[in-house]
Amino acid sequence: MVLLLIITFSFLGSVGSVIGAALILVFSEIKRRTIISSLVSYATGTLLGAAFLGMIPKAIEHGRTQSILATVLMGIVLFFLLEKLVIMRHCHDSACEVHSAAGPLILIGDALHNFVDGLVIAAAFLINIPLGVTTSFAVIAHEVPQEIGDFAILLEGGYSKQKAFLYNVLSSLATLPGALICYFFLKAVEGAIPYILAISAASFIYIAMADLIPELHKRLGVKTSVRQFVLLILGIGTILFFSLNHNN
Repeated sequence: MVLLLIITFSFLGSVGSVIGAALILVFSEIKRRTIISSLVSYATGTLLGAAFLGMIPKAIEHGRTQSILATVLMGIVLFFLLEKLVIMRHCHDSACEVHSAAGPLILIGDALHNFVDGLVIAAAFLINIPLGVTTSFAVIAHEVPQEIGDFAILLEGGYSKQKAFLYNVLSSLATLPGALICYFFLKAVEGAIPYILAISAASFIYIAMADLIPELHKRLGVKTSVRQFVLLILGIGTILFFSLNHNN
């Protein structure tokens, strides 16, 4: 049962996100920008909510508080270094200096990130099913705007729509082996799961604070700011709803 849920939600978080991103690309440029801005705002809330209301509390329940918090801090520093090395990048601006380097670099970085997403989803389900659903929801919410950005970069780099879609699907499939490796090899070493959750929470916090929020600040205006704030709170509220409505 748990394995089936892990595979299902890993698929939704990977290929499902690519398909969702591809559907949004049918809108006009102006509507697309508004939709992306809204998705980024909502995704920021779900990432922060999943990290602080789901992953970190559950990790602390199954591990030592000081060690878990130290792992989160180390994880944030690690992701800072990784981003500096251009291994993991989540910029949603097609004019970004890193993204303009090369399409293949984006696909490789995306595959690595999706592999980690698989580990995150499986580790959360191994704690309990509600946490797995909550974590998967946060993954899906931030993957859709990221995939839209990746599509835009590949198209500007000369890829056809068909190739851009195919390559994004292939890189997204890295989520499944990540999830299966975590399920089959880490279930026997349950002591490692709280620390995987802590590192995962660090990645969620880093993505939200270092990449998504600065992107939101680029769009000014009272109406835009209010919409961003409301959607961010709605994202947090969604995670809070899932967190409060289970007994485990």
